[in-house]
Amino acid sequence: MPVRLFLSSGDLMADRRFDFARDLQLKGDLAAAADLLLQATGLAPNFASAWFTLGQIREQLGERDAAIEAFRKAQVADPDDRHGAGLRLMLSGAEELAAMPQAYVRALFDQYAPKFEAALVDDLGYRGPALLFKAVLSARAAVRKPAFFKRAIDLGCGTGLAATAFAREVDHFTGIDLSPRMIEQARATGLYAELEVGEMLQGLRGKPDAGADLILAADAMVYVADIAPLLREARRVLVPGGLLAFTVETHRGDGVILGEGLRYAHGADYVRASIADAGLVLSRLEDLSARNEDNEPVPGLVVVAANG
Repeated sequence: MPVRLFLSSGDLMADRRFDFARDLQLKGDLAAAADLLLQATGLAPNFASAWFTLGQIREQLGERDAAIEAFRKAQVADPDDRHGAGLRLMLSGAEELAAMPQAYVRALFDQYAPKFEAALVDDLGYRGPALLFKAVLSARAAVRKPAFFKRAIDLGCGTGLAATAFAREVDHFTGIDLSPRMIEQARATGLYAELEVGEMLQGLRGKPDAGADLILAADAMVYVADIAPLLREARRVLVPGGLLAFTVETHRGDGVILGEGLRYAHGADYVRASIADAGLVLSRLEDLSARNEDNEPVPGLVVVAANG
């Protein structure tokens, strides 16, 4: 689900050329659209939306070098990178893998908040919370402990789908999400005792030692390249014996890659090593897909780790 973002250039003529270019792009006349976008950037050199769209069109035309140049100019024009030009550069191999721009993630989910659940559950067959719930129940049963948690933290809580799945097993839910509009949707569920707008790692850093029995991250780690700092912080926040349960998308190779859908995929060995390095104990790691893409299951992992 790409960001559909428009940042005005402040120049009415440039903005109009952008609108005409987008119409031509949608009709398939890419060369004419590119020409109009160049006119727009001639009128407004710092027109981030025009540079980003030009980069997309250059990619469609197979003009890799020209696409890279346009995406770089989009980054310069909008240092917060709300369009995600840096991700396009990573995907093309022009830049090394790095963290996802927070402003891009916020813009993405603010945009999708009103229709998020319908798009995710109905269109993509999203089943992450149900898979996490089953995995947590199994992990608790394996150590003969009840699956009830006094305090839980829902990282990247979105509209509250994970809290809905765990509602009967959690006494006090805290939700953290980067998108204010997602937090509004989560608040409407009435499932959370506390809700915070913020990045996941920073949110955990604000929590006391041994302050949670359960930490969930359903379809949230796909926006984190290096999950190791998050796992280390989760261990600090969890009580002894507490659980961290999360989903990731995965691939057959080593380490972390950025997929075509602009979501990070983490190799199984990387996940295992990150868990061990954080001082957590792996309880479960299952090859299970949390969502579909083009009607096909996206390779994924469902992971449960314990604090000791």
